[in-house]
Amino acid sequence: MSFIVAIDGPAGTGKGTVTERIAKKQNLVNIDTGATYRCVTLAMQRKGIGLDELEKIQTLLGEIKIQMENQNGNQVFFLDGEDVSSEIRSKEVTQMVSQVSSIKEVRLKMVDLQRQLAEGKDVIMEGRDIGTYVFPKADVKIYLDADEEERARRRVKQNQEKGIEMSFEEVLENIRKRDENDKKKEMGALKVASDATVIDTTNLTIEEVVATLEELISQKKTAIQKAEKLEKVAYKERKDTAWKRFEEKLVKGFFRGLYHIAFSVKITGQENVPAEGAYIICANHINYLDAAAIVLLNKRKVRFVAKEDLYRFPPLAWLGHLFDMIPIKRNMQDIEAMKRCMKALKNGEILGIFPEGTRKGLAKNKKAKNGAAFMALRTNTKVIPVGIHGTFKFRSKIYINYGEPIDLSTCQGEDKEKLQEATQVIMDRIIALSEKE
Repeated sequence: MSFIVAIDGPAGTGKGTVTERIAKKQNLVNIDTGATYRCVTLAMQRKGIGLDELEKIQTLLGEIKIQMENQNGNQVFFLDGEDVSSEIRSKEVTQMVSQVSSIKEVRLKMVDLQRQLAEGKDVIMEGRDIGTYVFPKADVKIYLDADEEERARRRVKQNQEKGIEMSFEEVLENIRKRDENDKKKEMGALKVASDATVIDTTNLTIEEVVATLEELISQKKTAIQKAEKLEKVAYKERKDTAWKRFEEKLVKGFFRGLYHIAFSVKITGQENVPAEGAYIICANHINYLDAAAIVLLNKRKVRFVAKEDLYRFPPLAWLGHLFDMIPIKRNMQDIEAMKRCMKALKNGEILGIFPEGTRKGLAKNKKAKNGAAFMALRTNTKVIPVGIHGTFKFRSKIYINYGEPIDLSTCQGEDKEKLQEATQVIMDRIIALSEKE
């Protein structure tokens, strides 16, 4: 699986230098996308092909071979087997490359090449449209910017180091024309990706820019590692064996005893939980231990839907697997979790769901989630509302009130209005029961 860092921005913002340094520090493959367009530009100049000779350009694209190699930490580009790394930086190529890269056929061919070069590798790429077009799903997106005169000064210095003679005025004019052309391109125009981090490098040193980017890259890598770790302990339903049933009965009995020692629990309306059939228990969520009260103190087995973070911690993951809790990714449509829930209801089981989606959602004025109502309507399942009241302090009283099952058939339909209506019916009953001792 590739790790992609996309760096976009106009000429002279330090993209090339920064990319080279980060590639070495972070052990990333540096692919200079601009160099691929420069190779095409050089090939056109050598063959005397004009910008408007589309047929000849298409033929050329099918014939030329562009390759990239890393030699002693430096990128070397080959055009039909010839090292053209220096020649593609010439004044003549620089003045023409922007127009060449604007040609749709050239861009499509080079984007395909760039994606091939990056396939299966951890790479860093700089250009004009890496984060917006070439790799719109890049792991890290950066947009470097700087004052145009500062960019011109940098480019003059860079050219002098490479033995390219161009005056400051000439470079500045070239940058202005290129910026205008790049921003107006029909395809692959220079623009900031909506999810990119913008960094103005005008008054920053290269070292400061590199440090900032390295921090962003490290943060993303850490986030990916955490996600991969979570994936490794991803939910897998334990088989229903005699040993599992014995283990579940033993653990449930042990924790039920601890629960009664820790709290004084009063349960009312438990007769509203039928001995058989599929139901969805919907309760208010005021403490980490309220789900445990419903699971441990219920005669029937209740499979709670819980946030997937639970499976990050081995002890909780073990309990989650033992009691068949269904992990769900919050704040998004988790299709996999929804399928598991539907399957459980089809098998005549009871699901436990907190419509608030988070602890003390009612107190925080959070909008209730529609998931429970959706599943109830989709499977024609009745909802058992539960109101929980108490402080959950040691030896304090906790009240658990089960209401009569709610038939949501009057709200039949899956459009937003019907779902919200059904959710409100559920929440109104939960609120009424949670205020009752």
